[in-house]
Amino acid sequence: MNHSAPAVADTGHAPQPWWKVMCLTGVDYFSTLGYQPGIAFLAAGALSPLATGILVLLTLCGALPVYRRVAAESPHGQGSIAMLERLLPFWRGKLFVLGLLGFALTDFIITITLSAADASVHIVENPHVPAFLHGQELWITMGLIALLGAVFLKGFTEAIGLAVGLVVAFLGLNAVVIVVSAFHVVEDAHLVTDWSAALTAEHGNVFFMIAVALTLFPKLALGMSGFETGVAVMPHVLGAAGDDVERPAARIANTKKLLTAAAVIMSGYLICSSLVTTLLIPAAEFEDGGEANGRALAYLAHRYLGEAFGTAYDVSTIAILWFAGASAMAGMLNLIPRYLPRYGMSPEWAGAVRPLVVVLTCAAFLITWIFDADVDAQGGAYATGVLVLMVSAAVAVTLAARKAGQRWLTVGFGVIALVLGYTLFDNVLERPDGVKIGGCFIAAIITVSLVSRLARSLELRTTEVTYDARAEAFVRDCARRQMRLIANEPDGRDVEEYRAKIVQIVDDHDLPDTSDLVFIEVTVEDYSDFESRIEVHGEVLHGEFRVLTVRASSIPNALAAVTLDIAHRTGTRPHIYFEWTEGNPLVQLSRFLLFGVGDVAPVTREVVRRAEPDRGRRPHVHVG
Repeated sequence: MNHSAPAVADTGHAPQPWWKVMCLTGVDYFSTLGYQPGIAFLAAGALSPLATGILVLLTLCGALPVYRRVAAESPHGQGSIAMLERLLPFWRGKLFVLGLLGFALTDFIITITLSAADASVHIVENPHVPAFLHGQELWITMGLIALLGAVFLKGFTEAIGLAVGLVVAFLGLNAVVIVVSAFHVVEDAHLVTDWSAALTAEHGNVFFMIAVALTLFPKLALGMSGFETGVAVMPHVLGAAGDDVERPAARIANTKKLLTAAAVIMSGYLICSSLVTTLLIPAAEFEDGGEANGRALAYLAHRYLGEAFGTAYDVSTIAILWFAGASAMAGMLNLIPRYLPRYGMSPEWAGAVRPLVVVLTCAAFLITWIFDADVDAQGGAYATGVLVLMVSAAVAVTLAARKAGQRWLTVGFGVIALVLGYTLFDNVLERPDGVKIGGCFIAAIITVSLVSRLARSLELRTTEVTYDARAEAFVRDCARRQMRLIANEPDGRDVEEYRAKIVQIVDDHDLPDTSDLVFIEVTVEDYSDFESRIEVHGEVLHGEFRVLTVRASSIPNALAAVTLDIAHRTGTRPHIYFEWTEGNPLVQLSRFLLFGVGDVAPVTREVVRRAEPDRGRRPHVHVG
């Protein structure tokens, strides 16, 4: 009971320079270059470079400012979900967070399945791979996912050094492919003129092209992934020796550098890769069954740099795509235990890594089977998960700016939220798979969560009990004789209320002495919280009544926690006195489960009984 949570989670690693940590999040973000150019062409055709340019503007002028603010508001990697949790209290906030977790799981699961599916495409399309593997993408993808799950079952530690190597090699090879392809574009000048003529013939003037591109760019939104992960890895970022623990300014500044650098690098690669792939690859090769489907840059690598270089590119791409899945799995193993247990909405196995890995791996198998390991088909679901988290982040920073009285920032972030919201709406309208998958995750999370919370409702849910000096004195003085607590629901808190309560308790329980009586009053704050830290304050009212006051999420659990803690501190068994609550028992039980109140006496007694199996050490609970 007396275990407080640390302010910063232990990451298991020494903090690293921001550019190294950028590579850790980059295995997810940058790896999308393996399939993004192909998906972009399928979505926008010859307008792909223009639509990509609009996407880059939204990334740099929209998503980046939003997540720089998120980093400042959640410096320990909690992300935008934690911001909304703070800004939206009570049950509406909890249910909203559970919904966001559903889409976060969609994002991470599809990261695993989409990355593995694209890795299988790079394996099968390599000319050195045996012919019998062609057409077996589904089983290769399943095998890669199983291998990922096996690694986590054995025990996985994020390796920043490995991430740095993979990202440097992958970006370096992509740079070579893009530069060489650009030389071929320059040599064949007609490619640009032919492309421009085709655009003009199909769409007319440039303004109409921009208008059409504005309707198409939401389909490219998966190229914006990685921002939420960039915030999640903040605990790994090296700050400064003098950083404040609660608000580490240097770490925040370095994380902003991380986010900015990643966004700028990815933006450059997105525009360049879109241009060279659109100009150099025949449209038919992007279609299902074409050699560039899901591997546009790999197609150019093999075509212009030979099979040896192309194979090296394939190996690099396969490795980073597989490691992107590992990063997503690590993200889920960090995300799920962070929120659900605190809400009481988690079965016991969710706190253990291996059972959770098995469940998540099975979910990835199911998604892969549903989509038949098709990279293009999963693009919409992936973009939906990414965009839901981005919209939530934009809403969170808008609310935070409004709360801080920053009018112009509120307007600016609000506009970004609207643009991202439009992007999400368009994506969902075109490809509703992401909403369907997210809805399934949300339904599963809420169902399991509510059943779990009901099953755990009588657990002792207090993480720590502390006392101020006067409360300590009350406990110390009374424990020398006999600690007798009167549970009182504060009303007017006048002299008559306390005197009447003493008369009632003495009469109901035939107490011979009233000198050691202390009132204890609990005020419910956020009744939707499952766990809470209790601070006990002592005060003397009207010059004669000693009162302990507590703020908590549940009256019975708070009373049980205080009495058990006093028993542990003093070695004596305190007595606590109640009066029966009038009303229907089922209604009172519902009030307890939903609002932390209800029939307090029997619930307090049951919580005490479950928390202390030794009857000889349990506090005495009296009801009159």
